[in-house]
Amino acid sequence: MTIVALNANPAPAILPGSGGLRGALSDLFWRRPQLLLLLMLLPPVLWLGIVYIGSLFALLAQSFFSIDEFSGLINREFTLKTYGDLLQAANLDIILRTVTMAALVTLASAIVAFPIAYYAARYARGRWKALFYLGVMLPLWSSYLVKIYAWKLILAKEGILTWLLAKLHLLWLLDAWLSLPVVGGNSLSVSFTGTFIVFVYVWLPFMILPVQAALERVPANLVEASSDLGASPGQTFRNVLFPLALPGIVAGSIFTFSLTLGDYIIPQIIGTSRLFIGQAVYSQQGTAGNIPLAAAFTVVPIVIMGFYLWGAKRMGAFDAL
Repeated sequence: MTIVALNANPAPAILPGSGGLRGALSDLFWRRPQLLLLLMLLPPVLWLGIVYIGSLFALLAQSFFSIDEFSGLINREFTLKTYGDLLQAANLDIILRTVTMAALVTLASAIVAFPIAYYAARYARGRWKALFYLGVMLPLWSSYLVKIYAWKLILAKEGILTWLLAKLHLLWLLDAWLSLPVVGGNSLSVSFTGTFIVFVYVWLPFMILPVQAALERVPANLVEASSDLGASPGQTFRNVLFPLALPGIVAGSIFTFSLTLGDYIIPQIIGTSRLFIGQAVYSQQGTAGNIPLAAAFTVVPIVIMGFYLWGAKRMGAFDAL
């Protein structure tokens, strides 16, 4: 009978340290993984802290300076004069117009996005769900400016929308709407309504996806139980679906509201001569050369979104992102 002897000298559990600089660094990072984590996080943290947050603090500091009315130079002494200029009627009108547009775009996006997201969460399966994601994401793959100029052609007085309404004998309805004092204009491409339509189109995917994610978390048996207990579809929506989907709606509104607040390209291309905050910042730091007032304008959306995010966090919106 042959007995196979085991190896009397097994390999050591811990190998000796490698030689050279590379081996020394490898041994150091193996013994101290926290050091490796620190070195990996240091570049993005420095970028975020210096370039992003640092620029915000620099912007905030500029808003406490003022412009010399005689020389046009920046007076780098601490003052609240610029914020006093911000509270003038013309500037308050710009802020109110921008916030109103952001709120309307957010509300309309939620109304349009909810049935689309509900269908995707409840009924779309397999290939249809893939087509849903493709349809929602496809507009995001095209150029931002191309989409805006395409809508400018669609909404123009000679565009396809006017042609379609003329074929349907509804051109009188468009003319009546454009004759209204605030929302109207010479055509949809130079009106408050046209700006609103393009804003909703561009930011709609950012509302659909969070709402769809929130609706997928709603158990189907809750809806069935509501129906079994005699609730109507409206009662089921108000008491079951909407409260559970609300964090997703608020999460989507973070994108639609904040992006509308800061955008200046859409109002510049499709809109009237009435300014939004983004356009005011661009004109003040460019044509007018009033950098302190431009900085004060940019503080407004930061403060608004700060309170908005605080309220959204309390409603659990971050869990739906």
